[in-house]
Amino acid sequence: MSADLLPLREVIESHGLWAKKSLGQHFLLDTNLLAKIVRAAGDISTHHVIEVGPGPGGLTRAILEAAPRHLTAIEKDARCLQALAPLSQKYGDRFALLECDALKVDITSIGQAPRSIIANLPYNVGTQLIIDWLQLAAEQGPAALTGFTVMLQREVAERMVAHVGDDAYGRLSVIMQQLTDAAILFEVPASAFTPPPKVTSAILRARILDKPREDVPLKALERVVAAAFNHRRKMLRQSLKSLGVDAIALCERAGIDPTLRAEVCDLAMFARLARALEV
Repeated sequence: MSADLLPLREVIESHGLWAKKSLGQHFLLDTNLLAKIVRAAGDISTHHVIEVGPGPGGLTRAILEAAPRHLTAIEKDARCLQALAPLSQKYGDRFALLECDALKVDITSIGQAPRSIIANLPYNVGTQLIIDWLQLAAEQGPAALTGFTVMLQREVAERMVAHVGDDAYGRLSVIMQQLTDAAILFEVPASAFTPPPKVTSAILRARILDKPREDVPLKALERVVAAAFNHRRKMLRQSLKSLGVDAIALCERAGIDPTLRAEVCDLAMFARLARALEV
């Protein structure tokens, strides 16, 4: 820890930065764990790193100490801006702070590629942020974003990396497989946070693929997957009716058994259904 920066607990106390439940905040203060998260992201020396929800700046410090090309932190909570000011003074033009809602930010407007994201995502918006990033990846590939290393609720992270046969397998699993190589690297216990959440967290790392695994429009794939998993225990001949088409005929065009259920269909099968839907 840099000698000229106050310990994180003192920063929290001096600025009254008690975590807000409404913002999904849980602060991580263990400097060794914070450094481990940044190492998990790989070499960031040439990257413009983006952090969402820096809070008192624990992960922010760890990222900056790993010497990225540049770091932009996006913070919605105005209370945190003054607490983060010393980082601007210490790191100068290598660090920028945006006061805004990350859900409203086009990350391609931030800095120059290559971009990567490292963040302890707020629990209440983490999934939506990742869905937005995947949409960018589908449109622009690694030119928009090379990948993200984020902390999430373990159950959410498990849904993102699940495969056919896993209980957590679902819509998000399929879209992640289409666009990324993703893995859960390690878990973080609730006791590591201030205040402790009621769930275990996990570090998820996802690398954006140079091109999607299947040659199919993302919107069509999303439509099929959403319909199938909206009634995951029903056969496709029933669940796909919500698409407004003849579900049995759709399955026949795709060469898929209409008596199958979504939970046993892999990415390639969903892609065939999506291409058949586009015909």
